[in-house]
Amino acid sequence: MNNDTNSPVCIAVDAMGGDFGPSEIVPGAIQAAKNQEMRIFLVGDPDLLKHEIEKHDVKDLQIKIVPSDSVIEENEQPALALRNKPNSSILIATGLVKQGMADACVSMGSTGAAMASAVVMFGTIEGIERPALGGPIIGFAPNTAIIDMGSNVDCRPGQMLSFAVIGRVFAHRFWGIDNPRVALLSVGAETGKGNRQIRETTKLFQNSQINFVGNIEADQLTKGIAEVVICDGFVGNIILKLTEGLGSALADRVGERLETLVSSNESEKIQSEIYNLTNALEAFGGAPLLGVNGVSIVGHGRSKAVSITKAIETAKNTVEISLIDNLNQELSSVRNQMNEDIDTQTNNQEE
Repeated sequence: MNNDTNSPVCIAVDAMGGDFGPSEIVPGAIQAAKNQEMRIFLVGDPDLLKHEIEKHDVKDLQIKIVPSDSVIEENEQPALALRNKPNSSILIATGLVKQGMADACVSMGSTGAAMASAVVMFGTIEGIERPALGGPIIGFAPNTAIIDMGSNVDCRPGQMLSFAVIGRVFAHRFWGIDNPRVALLSVGAETGKGNRQIRETTKLFQNSQINFVGNIEADQLTKGIAEVVICDGFVGNIILKLTEGLGSALADRVGERLETLVSSNESEKIQSEIYNLTNALEAFGGAPLLGVNGVSIVGHGRSKAVSITKAIETAKNTVEISLIDNLNQELSSVRNQMNEDIDTQTNNQEE
């Protein structure tokens, strides 16, 4: 990391990832550099990147091209692809952070590759087995982070507890919420409901100090009952994709009905508002990969320039609020408390 407090934050951007590659990522990165003072490394094919940059006014902007010779595609097995493509854009972007040349990386490419490269380059925070993707999903509850959103389809109760701790730090640092509330997503609010994973996780949460407010059902996600809602990545990704699709479908349907009733500009505003109410993650541009010892923002493959800009700004904000340092401190505190509880239980049993 850059220890010079007078030097602008530097973001390494995987400029080849996503469905649109440089054609959307380059203008998004340029706009981010215009909006806020920062340095940006665009990692990718130099010829393609130069071609896109030449379309814009980049005078006085701190943007530099870092060459890479390959891209990891969505259909590739992440671990194998990282070995076969050591000079891929995502691996080089993540490596710039590890080397201290950049403070954070951003990618709209393969989520699996982004996570694998972050784990390889940064390592995980002590006490975290696997990182998780987290952030707000539903616009009706913009200050509710759902974790995990797809990184881990199978989770043990202990992993779910680490997600809860991570989520509390996220909510506190991003939204300034003291003592964030944690809920567990289930098929019923009653303690005994749910599968074995949920029942065991509920007991673990109840015996922890994470301000657990109980189990909630999916229809309560819009009500702001908790700032952090925990689920495994299988469930979380289904919720993410459902809200994305529902928002688009509703916006399109309303647009069709309003076509002859209001102006096209007014119709577009209404459609955009409807979409944003179901897609709060759009405001972030991407989700931070939580649990690794470095800042990595993972965005949607379909992201356009506006979302790229937001993702880069989210990366900058994540660096400035020292999220990684605070995660390490909070997890250390939880581990110490759990060890004390175990010692107390052991002593009581011996007596």
